[in-house]
Amino acid sequence: MIVGAPRMSSTPLPGIGVRYDLTTRENGLLSVIAHRDGDRTLSAYREEDPDECALSTRLTAGEAEALVGVLMPSHHSPNLLSTTELGLVAERVELSSTSYWNGRVLGETRMRTETGVSIVAVLRRAEAIPSPTPDFRLAGGDELIVIGTREGVESAAAILGRV
Repeated sequence: MIVGAPRMSSTPLPGIGVRYDLTTRENGLLSVIAHRDGDRTLSAYREEDPDECALSTRLTAGEAEALVGVLMPSHHSPNLLSTTELGLVAERVELSSTSYWNGRVLGETRMRTETGVSIVAVLRRAEAIPSPTPDFRLAGGDELIVIGTREGVESAAAILGRV
């Protein structure tokens, strides 16, 4: 490890999300709690007492995305697609524990055939499952990352909400 390089660590917070801690090259401490609902809590700690919080603010998913846009502008990555420019949206759709699809496999939903959307990942607790296959078994509390047209995403949410 390079001395003075930033160091990252993560800690699962059961029922809440995941806490990420960044120790900067100047030994400053920042933390982000990624809440299961998409919100983020950003905290900065005092250098003289790393247990004392100097700033803590909760951001909505949209506010966190705006902050990321400022910290890492997309114009630095020409290969990054902007879904809004293409008429597509990417959204999280939560599967409730009372959903008809809880415990069933993804292929049974016929999601792509019925709505035209693609399910590109499933977030389960603190784990991300990229590119789930048709035999992937869904569970209540899963958050499905779906990409498609606005109408397709709304249809997918309606299908997944079926009880």
